[in-house]
Amino acid sequence: MRMRYRRTALAGVATLALVLAGCGGDDDDDVAQATPGAGATTGSGTEGMATSLGAGEGQLNLVAWAGYVEDGSTDPKVDWVSDFEKKTGCKVNVTLGNTSDEMVTLMKSGKYDGVSASGDASLRLIGAGDVAPVNTDLIPNYKDIFDGLKNKPHNTVDGVNYGIPHGRGANLLMFNTEKVKPAPDSWSVVWDTSSPYKGKITAYDSPIYIADAALYLKATQPDLGITNVYELDDKQFTAAVDLLKKQRGIIGEYWSDYTKEIDAFAKGNSVAGTTWQVIANVLKADKAPIKAILPKEGSTGWSDTWMLSSKAKNPNCMYMWMDHIASPKANAAATEYFGEAPSNPKACNFTADKKHCDVYHATDEAYFDQVAYWTTPVRDCGDDRGEVCKDYSEWVKAWTEIKG
Repeated sequence: MRMRYRRTALAGVATLALVLAGCGGDDDDDVAQATPGAGATTGSGTEGMATSLGAGEGQLNLVAWAGYVEDGSTDPKVDWVSDFEKKTGCKVNVTLGNTSDEMVTLMKSGKYDGVSASGDASLRLIGAGDVAPVNTDLIPNYKDIFDGLKNKPHNTVDGVNYGIPHGRGANLLMFNTEKVKPAPDSWSVVWDTSSPYKGKITAYDSPIYIADAALYLKATQPDLGITNVYELDDKQFTAAVDLLKKQRGIIGEYWSDYTKEIDAFAKGNSVAGTTWQVIANVLKADKAPIKAILPKEGSTGWSDTWMLSSKAKNPNCMYMWMDHIASPKANAAATEYFGEAPSNPKACNFTADKKHCDVYHATDEAYFDQVAYWTTPVRDCGDDRGEVCKDYSEWVKAWTEIKG
C-alpha cells in the first residue's frame, strides 16, 4: 500500500516516505477523455476548460498526501498554507489520503475541489471524469515548471492537460558498501538467483514493482520488445512475473514502511534493494555504510500532480492553490519537507538546505530521462497492439501470486 508517513524529525534530512498503493482496476480504469466538469470555472471553453477566473470562493477542500499541505500545526516552522489563505481568502481544509485507492474513492464523492494524485491514480481519475482539464494559461507559475514534467502520460491525455506537477523522485538501488563488493552499477544484483546475498535482498512491496522487473527485462532481453514498462502485453507481462517469482527465492523481506527498510539496512539484515533518496539520506546521517545509485538500466519513479475536481465547488480557489504550490517559495518548502525534487527550478533558490536540489537531481533532466514515472497500467497499449495490455487489476492479482 502506498502511504505517506509524517516525519518525526527533520534533522537536516527528510524522513517522510511514500509507498505506492496496491489497488485494483477494472474497465473504468481505461484512459478516456475526462468528462468536462460542470462548475469547473467562471467561464467555459474547449473540453470544459476554464477561460477566466473570478474571486476566490472563501474555502478550498483538498485530498492530499501527508506532508503536502502544511499550515504550521504539525511544526510551527513548516507552513506554506497560511500565506496562501491570507492572500486569497481561501480557507484550506485538507483530508489526508493514505493510499491512491482511497484518494480515488474520496474524489468520486464530489466533496473535494482537488487532489495531489500519484501516477497510479491520475489516469483513473481522468478516465472516470472525476477531474477536469486545467487551463495552464491561468496558472502563471506553470510556465516555470520543468519541461520534463509537462505533458506526461500520467497528467496529460490527447494533448489535454489535467494538472500541475508537484515534485518528483526516482526509485534507487541501495547497497551496503562493506558487504556488497564489487560495488554494483546494475539492478542485476537484486535479480541474480545465484546471488551471494540471498536472503538479504529487499524489494518494494507493491504491484507497481512489476514495472521494475519489466525495466530490467527491457534492458537485458530486448527481444521481448518492451518499450513502456507500464504497457505490457501477455508475453511481456508473463516474463516480468516469472522474473519476480524467481526473485522471491532470494528476497529477505519486502518493504513498504520506510522505517523498516532503514532498520533492516542499519542492522545488516538487508544489503541491497530498492530505495528512495530520502531513505539513503537518513541512513547516511546515521553513518550507515550505504550508497544509493541510479543503475545503468535506469529506474522507475514518481511525479505527483495537483488535479482539479470536475465537481469542484471552489474552482477559483483551486486554481489559486495550483499556482501557489507551483510558486518558488511554496514549492521549495513543500518538496524539501517531504524529500523530493521540486517541480519549479526557481524553488532551488529558496530551499533551507542549499544542496537540496543537487541531492535530488532537481535540475538534471538527463538523470530524470532515465526514470519511468509511475503510471496506471491500462488495457490500451498505446500503440498498434490495441487493448491487449494488462491493466492494474491483473497486476494486483499477479503480485499476490508472486508473494505467495
